[in-house]
Amino acid sequence: MMHLGKYQTLVIDHFASAGAYLKESGGAETVLLPGKEIPEGAQIGDLLTVFLYKDSEDRLIATTAKPKIMVGEMALLTVKQTSPIGAFLDWGLSKDLLLPFKETKGELKPGQQVLVTLYVDKSARLAASMRVDKLLSAESHYQDGDQVQGIVYAVKEEIGAFVAVDGRYYGLIPRQELYERLKPGDTVSARVLKRRPDGKLNLSPRKKAYAQLGEDAAVIWQHLEETGGILGVGDKSDAALIKAELSMSKNAFKRAAGHLMKEGKIRVYDDRIERT
Repeated sequence: MMHLGKYQTLVIDHFASAGAYLKESGGAETVLLPGKEIPEGAQIGDLLTVFLYKDSEDRLIATTAKPKIMVGEMALLTVKQTSPIGAFLDWGLSKDLLLPFKETKGELKPGQQVLVTLYVDKSARLAASMRVDKLLSAESHYQDGDQVQGIVYAVKEEIGAFVAVDGRYYGLIPRQELYERLKPGDTVSARVLKRRPDGKLNLSPRKKAYAQLGEDAAVIWQHLEETGGILGVGDKSDAALIKAELSMSKNAFKRAAGHLMKEGKIRVYDDRIERT
């Protein structure tokens, strides 16, 4: 049986002007390997390991090229172009891979990378899907406080950013921990805030308060440098304004501003801070 979207080792049955026709040992169904891909010196009866997909005319075809993803796997692929029916991804083969519109999460742009899985659709064609959560596990070894790496695969403003930790495990950066705008395909480094009872991981891209303090102070100082020494957020400023201006919480801002004030670098007012 021919397996669409996977590697198979097949035997050369015969040659024709279009290329070599391959089949399973003892089988009857054949598939074309185009002539330009036939290994030099290949003969009838030789075994070849090939990947099976469908060409632009929807015919099953073999290739010796190595795609970046197989059925049931996940991979980070680049968007080549978008259209009303979806996005077309570079997956290492001459025919681009379709990511149908209904399988996307968020707006996509050419050049953007997205984490996808490969599946066979109802029309027996290969397609990509950003719905990778079904392939993720809740059985990671990570515990509270561990540092992890992951790829964002979806963002819902009311919930947060969904992350494939190590490309294998469920992770979520809750909405209240999102201090920068993330999009699908972004790579993040995060700290495990909590390992939930179901095994899923709540994450934060920020370090513990004492470790984050120096970085936050540097952010404030850089903004002061860029704005001529006055920054329009202060001790009584709204948390949303601080988050929009500095990508940090109000508490983090107060800690960092207090640190700079103790060093004699700034003055803090209700509605602004000023460099001394």
